Amino acid sequence: MIVLAEVIGSESLYLLYAWLLSAAIAGYLSDRKGYGERIGLASGLILFVLGPVIWLLWPARPDSKWKSAGPFGSRIRSERRRSPGSGHPEP
Repeated sequence: MIVLAEVIGSESLYLLYAWLLSAAIAGYLSDRKGYGERIGLASGLILFVLGPVIWLLWPARPDSKWKSAGPFGSRIRSERRRSPGSGHPEP
């Protein structure tokens, strides 16, 4: 068993982590852009490094979280869009 671990090496473990991280990032980006998380996970798993890059370049839907709150869900940006009469002070 130890011989098999030496043959595989730690590089394959790092590649596995990178592959899974690529899928997670692509899933997050596709969900924020309004297309759902599943399609992003699938593209991230199949296209490895290209999945997140494609979702960064893909246009967001008009009613998506990406358009309304930004890529990371900034509360400051969403509060600025509220009307002055909503009871929240303007920064």
